[in-house]
Amino acid sequence: MSALKRMSIKYLPFADAASDDLPLSQLLRLSLFQVSVGMAGVMLLGTLNRVMIVELQVPAFLVAIMVALPVLIAPFRALLGFKSDTYKSAIGWKRIPYLWFGTLWQFGGLAVMPAALLVLSGDTANVAYDIPWAGEILAGIAFVMTGLGMHMTQTAGLALAADRATDETRPRVVALLYVMLLAGMAVSSIVIGFMLRDFNGLELIQVVQGTAVATLVLNVIALWKQERVRPMTKAERAAQGPTFRDAWADYASGGSAGRLLAVVFIGTMAFNMQDVLLEPYGGQILGLSVSSTTLLTATWAIGALVGFALAAKWLAGGINPYRMAGRGVLAGVAAFTAVIFANPMGSTGLFFFGASLIGFGGGLFSVATLTAAMTMPTSGTAGRGLALGAWGAAQATAAGISTAIGGGVRDTINQIATTGGLGEALNDPATGYSVVYHFEILLLFATLVALGPLVRTVTNTARGEAGKIGLADLPT
Repeated sequence: MSALKRMSIKYLPFADAASDDLPLSQLLRLSLFQVSVGMAGVMLLGTLNRVMIVELQVPAFLVAIMVALPVLIAPFRALLGFKSDTYKSAIGWKRIPYLWFGTLWQFGGLAVMPAALLVLSGDTANVAYDIPWAGEILAGIAFVMTGLGMHMTQTAGLALAADRATDETRPRVVALLYVMLLAGMAVSSIVIGFMLRDFNGLELIQVVQGTAVATLVLNVIALWKQERVRPMTKAERAAQGPTFRDAWADYASGGSAGRLLAVVFIGTMAFNMQDVLLEPYGGQILGLSVSSTTLLTATWAIGALVGFALAAKWLAGGINPYRMAGRGVLAGVAAFTAVIFANPMGSTGLFFFGASLIGFGGGLFSVATLTAAMTMPTSGTAGRGLALGAWGAAQATAAGISTAIGGGVRDTINQIATTGGLGEALNDPATGYSVVYHFEILLLFATLVALGPLVRTVTNTARGEAGKIGLADLPT
């Protein structure tokens, strides 16, 4: 039995990520916080945006702003991570307090979310008082709470995993956590889609608040006894901590850092402008049900997993990371072309294929630029954490801005097109969506233009032990 146990553990996926200080059982339990974050991501970006636009008839621009609010908090993840690095408490905990309060913010936002959305939609027949802007304000607060909780939970959880892992296992530990995030998104999208197959207001409340309870349960299980108690003296707690100023100046002197951040910004805008439009496009234009469009998130996650696997293989073989980013951009061009042609061809298969290619191309682009940020030459005080923090800030800011722009462009173009302003041929609700997808293709070509000079300047230096991807500080 002992030999059988050793053999079964040996052949488990990511079994080599375990170490004496972080056994596989504790690692798998800790990874549950990524499942909760993935589940919340599906709810915000996959289910609620389609429900708000199609079923609740909320304008797409307003939905885009709501969905963008949590994403715009992400640039502060570097600050959250820094605070958890330097947090001082009598018992010596650094990560657990941030993981716990992030869980509470995420739980609270999801708990009040459905009621806020019903008020936003104007479903106030049984409400005694009609308060102007109440729905918009309440929904905005719910989205901000959920987003803040997701970012705080994920930042502290990844840092805790990196603390407990050894130098040898750390890249594989965080790679496992990344895969758990995508797996959580894929599984939860299937479950949520099944539960919302017969949509009504009561079902929405039950599913969203059930997600809130599941978040609390999963994260409590994940953080239980994961950080050791290291008592600190009063003098240690009163000691002066470090600042970011000198480190940022050192990073900014790296030469190609600015162009890399520009590539990340433009490329992320290109891939994320459709975040709140893909599911409504499937529902409104292709006639798919809520459960069917929710499966798009699972399709996207599977594509991203394939991209992650190919990135690991290519980087281990010594590929230039900027060339790999270019492959992701080209996959994105093909993806949005497939989505555009799905409507005139009436093909849901082509639509789902395009969604999977969006995940594949976006995942490949993100891993490639992340690797480039990690290998950016720095000196003095600037380290890998600051480089990845800048990468995450550029990516998250671009994602939030592009999400809002995408919803606004769709609403504006559709308003003009459906009133005959663009002629009879374009008098169709699909016109606004198509303009956004074409604009994303244009941004992808702009990304290739910005990426070109970096291909010539890169020196593909150390990528971690034995050529493995160094994802120890993965910020998203």
